[in-house]
Amino acid sequence: MPHYTAPTKDMQFLLHDVLKISEADIPGYDELEPDFTSAVLEEAGKLSVEVLAPLNTVGDEQGCKLENGVVRTPEGFKDAYDQMRAGGWMGLDADPDYGGQGMPYLLHSAVGEMFVSSNMAFNMYQGLTHGAYAAIHAHGSDDQKATYLPKMVDGAWSGTMNLTEPQCGTDLGLIRTKAEPQDDGTYKISGQKIWISAGEHDLTDNIIHLVLAKIPGGPEGVKGISLFIVPKFLVNEDGSLGERNSLSCGGLEKKMGIHGNATCVMNYDGATGYLIGEMHKGMRAMFTMMNEARLGVGLQGYAQGVVAYQNALAFAQDRLQGRAVTGTEAEDKPADPIIVHPDVRRNLLHQKSFIEGARAFTFWGASLIDRAHRNSDKEADDLISLMTPVLKGFLTDKGFETTVLAQQTLGGSGFTQEWGLEQFVRDARITMIYEGTNGIQSLDLVGRKLGLNGGKTVMGFFEMIKGYIKDNSGHEALNAEFLEPLKKASKDLQQAAMYFMQNGMKNPNNALSGSYDFMHLMGHVCVGYMWAQMAKASYEALENGTSDKEFHQTKLATGRYYMARQLPATSMHLARIESGADTVMELEAANF
Repeated sequence: MPHYTAPTKDMQFLLHDVLKISEADIPGYDELEPDFTSAVLEEAGKLSVEVLAPLNTVGDEQGCKLENGVVRTPEGFKDAYDQMRAGGWMGLDADPDYGGQGMPYLLHSAVGEMFVSSNMAFNMYQGLTHGAYAAIHAHGSDDQKATYLPKMVDGAWSGTMNLTEPQCGTDLGLIRTKAEPQDDGTYKISGQKIWISAGEHDLTDNIIHLVLAKIPGGPEGVKGISLFIVPKFLVNEDGSLGERNSLSCGGLEKKMGIHGNATCVMNYDGATGYLIGEMHKGMRAMFTMMNEARLGVGLQGYAQGVVAYQNALAFAQDRLQGRAVTGTEAEDKPADPIIVHPDVRRNLLHQKSFIEGARAFTFWGASLIDRAHRNSDKEADDLISLMTPVLKGFLTDKGFETTVLAQQTLGGSGFTQEWGLEQFVRDARITMIYEGTNGIQSLDLVGRKLGLNGGKTVMGFFEMIKGYIKDNSGHEALNAEFLEPLKKASKDLQQAAMYFMQNGMKNPNNALSGSYDFMHLMGHVCVGYMWAQMAKASYEALENGTSDKEFHQTKLATGRYYMARQLPATSMHLARIESGADTVMELEAANF
């Protein structure tokens, strides 16, 4: 049976030593003192370890079952969900006007990592609800907010997003679901949606579906898409539940992973829907939910790597095989634990250095969201917009790779169900696919986000890194071990961006064929930037006589591995980008 340990100490280090949140000028951050955040994280960790983690294997083995139109979730899920509700976890960062606690998104993200690591499939039920809440909160009318948000914040009702149809996924302009206007201002929604996570289940009294559909007579393509609130049960004026709406779950997908979450085919047969936001402006409203979901999926990617690494490490410390090449280390045992072997250590450090860097990257991104929303800071909003495809694409690619490396650490045991590693691999795989495949993320990054504000946003990011290196280059060890590698990687990134500027206009394929490598190149630079900041914090702690030398020395050793063994991948990605599109596009489609 796999285990999970909440990494609260590392989270506290990031929040207070690296990001220094209680000193930040973001409204609400002054309340995030170490004792307060510690209490929140410890409670979330306890729930994750004691309640959610034991259900992870249960959910995988039992899955969800469709019985007479009702989806039954795995044994124990309902009780765990009720405990989440009772603790107020679903409204941690929600608006207090609707029953939320009003905490920063950063704290929501930190707690969310633990919930995902312990039970990703379970956490998706509340994760989708949070996204639907955000869309209604941003674009709904006052009446819609008053009707739906308090129950969603409380967890009594859940939410979904309904985009994909059998004939279209990314190209939503091809959707066929129709919304027929009615005399009372409502719409009749008819069509089929597929791959709807948490589309039907037995955890809540009502499910609030957000559905993309086209109103007849509207513009063609995405310009004619509107967004609708379509509840499973209609809501009476007094807030009580009315009659069942004309929608149903037509089936459950048989999937590679996340078996504990219901992935549904949803049929809408003239269901009553309510327009949210402006007519034909549904994509703008839905993107509020999609962008939050993409950040959440990036977190899912590395969070699965966290729990996989923890189990790989425990195995490596316990499994006896062979002797250290430099001499016996466990003389009282018939063999040494495999962690003495250099290749096993390489494998584990690859995992450890990524997940700790990814956590820092995600927390920094969450702080940008807080700054954008709480300070109305446009620069922060633009910067997180630039970072969103990198957070989603890079962290899920590398997060999945981390679960595979963790599985590899166990050798043959990792291939069996008994040890749990193969579930982490299977569950992590979806993160590279949903909420926009990672190929789409790379196209968004290169095709749209690099040109944001005429390129000023990405140039500002380059200057941010350059300024950090300049301001801290006086520290000899930090400069040699962290800043110089970061400078080299950052120059690779700038050179790649320049290549796109010089060659992309003449031949767009030159940019698009290199977009995936650019996403990874930028991801490495971002994580390298995070490691430089973590290293600075640890050097300062050691120089100031910290009582926890081992933690900071370990942090520095882990960071040195990333800078020496992972960050140089930027040179490879640059070489691929500069090779252009010729080798990619040369082969005729018929000859593949």
